[in-house]
Amino acid sequence: MPALAALPATVIDTLDGRQVESLTWRHPTSRDVVVFENGSRATMDKWGVVPARLAADASVFAYHRPGYGNSEAAAAPRDGRTIVEELRAVLRFKGLRPPYVLVGHSLGGLYLQLFARSYPEEVKALVLVDALYPRMVKPVQDFPWLTRIVGQMAFSRAVWREIEQIDATGEMVLALPDSDKPVVRLENRPVSSTAIAVDFSAFRMDKSTRDSVAALYPQAVRMVADSSHQMALTSPDIVEAAIRQVLPAGQ
Repeated sequence: MPALAALPATVIDTLDGRQVESLTWRHPTSRDVVVFENGSRATMDKWGVVPARLAADASVFAYHRPGYGNSEAAAAPRDGRTIVEELRAVLRFKGLRPPYVLVGHSLGGLYLQLFARSYPEEVKALVLVDALYPRMVKPVQDFPWLTRIVGQMAFSRAVWREIEQIDATGEMVLALPDSDKPVVRLENRPVSSTAIAVDFSAFRMDKSTRDSVAALYPQAVRMVADSSHQMALTSPDIVEAAIRQVLPAGQ
């Protein structure tokens, strides 16, 4: 197992008049850049030791979307297209050049599917960690009214605004052709008593959904693990191995 890189401090930059919190590990020689996108309600710490392990062999970037951590909330829409453009702007600001290895967890995986299809020339590979896929979640207007009320009360405004746009973001993904980049799909399928699924894992993939996802990424490498939805915390070795599949040989 690679030695852990020194953990840098978070940095808060002002970009387009808004504060953005991020972490960047800059590798002195590698041209690879691994970009992490968090799931709904999740902060950078949910990636556990995985980013630091990869920093031994590549530059690594993680951040907080608007309204998370110390990143200032944004008035702009919270659909996937806006979030992809915000991420690209931060990467340019930090001087991190494409092509990127994109690693997205849960809702972050849906955003990065849109990134990969919108800008395939900026993407080296896509790693989806127990990700959401188009049409896995119903439009918010189809949620039971009590679910909508509880959701708005339980979640921050930033989180709920993203949830409201999940279906629209999925349709944006489906409207674009496949990026034809390497894809690794890491799927949590808990069977042990200690593997407790949380967050969007309530939307587990039945056979019909699995078939539609397979049709989206027919050439993807699929890995199934007995873990939890927070796979980077529960099974860091598995998540690291999935990412290393798309890094150069020998890394």
